[in-house]
Amino acid sequence: MPRTIWSGAISFGLVTVPIHVQSATENHSIQFHQYHLEDMGRVRVKKVCELEDREISQSEIGKGYEYAKDQVVAISDADLRELPLPTAKAIEIEAFVPLESIDPIQIGEGYYLAPDGAVAAKPYKLLVQALGRSSKVAVAKYAWSGRERLGLLRIRDDVIVLHAMRWPDEVRDPAAVDPPDEQVSEEEIKGALALMESMSRDDLDGPEFEDAYTDALAKIIEAKREDRELPEAPEPDKPAQVLDLMAALNQSVEKARASRGEDADVHELPKKTAARKTAKKQPAKKTAAKKTAGKKAAGRRPRSA
Repeated sequence: MPRTIWSGAISFGLVTVPIHVQSATENHSIQFHQYHLEDMGRVRVKKVCELEDREISQSEIGKGYEYAKDQVVAISDADLRELPLPTAKAIEIEAFVPLESIDPIQIGEGYYLAPDGAVAAKPYKLLVQALGRSSKVAVAKYAWSGRERLGLLRIRDDVIVLHAMRWPDEVRDPAAVDPPDEQVSEEEIKGALALMESMSRDDLDGPEFEDAYTDALAKIIEAKREDRELPEAPEPDKPAQVLDLMAALNQSVEKARASRGEDADVHELPKKTAARKTAKKQPAKKTAAKKTAGKKAAGRRPRSA
């Protein structure tokens, strides 16, 4: 059972839903510590008071804000809990909007909101069914860890999920990126769409969506524990320079379909119109031939009578 991160209520209009917040994700990565390589002694970070020059315990540590040089005001956890904000103890729904109206770059970590007791059961269920039927998501404000945040509420298997969101002014303007000023043909766009279709699927189940890095790291650790030779790393594919984009798209579609056991020759990608280009060049050659013939004719002197 995930631990409760925060307790409060969802508030929309005059309806209040008491809830517990629990993390919706977990980290399966292998964690490392820091060690002194000479003797493999554990390296630890110690918290030392600069004024007293001694290590202090966690119970002696609190938060503070430096408003001027060496001028600090202490802020306790109780102060943060009593912030003069309606969002300090509640997730206040501000609006309901279509999910596609929110830029995914704003959406962050997810949390499950669990109903808090019998009193929350009916309003919780009401919000679940209303959100599900409306095909919309709720945008809310809440205050955690010393700051007010923006959040998105949606439904996942009859459970309310809260996603932390970035404020609009926290998202950098994409104009900072200089996109290439390159032209692509309609045939190349259709080729890319055909490749996307060959790689489309209904879910993310499968070995290609498993954490291969952690598995490989576990094999390295096991080999070193048993003093065995480390597993050989496969040679990575070197990215080739794409000289013919359509040919690369065709080969990619064939490879994707072959990996899924499909016929790679079905729905062949549009090919470059080489024949048409050749056909266009032929009249030019004839014209050139005519011009050459004309020049030769012009160069001939008329026969004398």
